[in-house]
Amino acid sequence: MNSITINQFKNNIQDLIEQVIDRHIPIKITDKNGRDFIVISAEDWEQQQETLLVLQNSNLMEQIAHSLATHTQNKGYSPNQEELDEILSI
Repeated sequence: MNSITINQFKNNIQDLIEQVIDRHIPIKITDKNGRDFIVISAEDWEQQQETLLVLQNSNLMEQIAHSLATHTQNKGYSPNQEELDEILSI
């Protein structure tokens, strides 16, 4: 993550905003008092919030762990041909 001063941010705001949105690169900005804040695109922030919700959901995390274990042991669910045809026709 790039770290810049608030003055650098003010002087290059348009280019930096495009970088944050288009390249998905957050920027750490330090104000004149040494306090920091982060500029991140709304899309990236929403994705991070969704990830945090999943990670905080213990039931969902258990399902993921179980699915990974069955997949690793090659004991996971295998769709039949009709189900595969339906999935692939989307």
